[in-house]
Amino acid sequence: MTVNRLLINLITEQLTASAAFYTRYFDFEIDFDSDWFVHLISKEKSLEIGLIHPNSEIVPKEVAMKPGGYYLTLVIEDVDSLYEQVQADGVEVLQEPHDTFYGQRRLLIEDLNGVVIDVSSPMR
Repeated sequence: MTVNRLLINLITEQLTASAAFYTRYFDFEIDFDSDWFVHLISKEKSLEIGLIHPNSEIVPKEVAMKPGGYYLTLVIEDVDSLYEQVQADGVEVLQEPHDTFYGQRRLLIEDLNGVVIDVSSPMR
């Protein structure tokens, strides 16, 4: 089967604050905004994140609890610049930028919902 689209839905009671986080630090824009769901799309329209309230009737009951066992990876141009920005804003930094054995410069941060985000940049 051909996959035509991938949308990650993050369950959160903090829709507005979560949307602000992803639009501030990454190139997402709000495509749809309601009291139960916010659709974020990257400026080039190729990446999507959904923010959905846990009380929404469309959230499967099996996943309505706090998420676990995964992390998001977002590849950007300059991890170090983002690090300076999130540090100044008081974002939870789990691991400062460091060079990896596989050729990436990596930063681990946490969004306000507890989602761990691996932010990486190719090393030059």
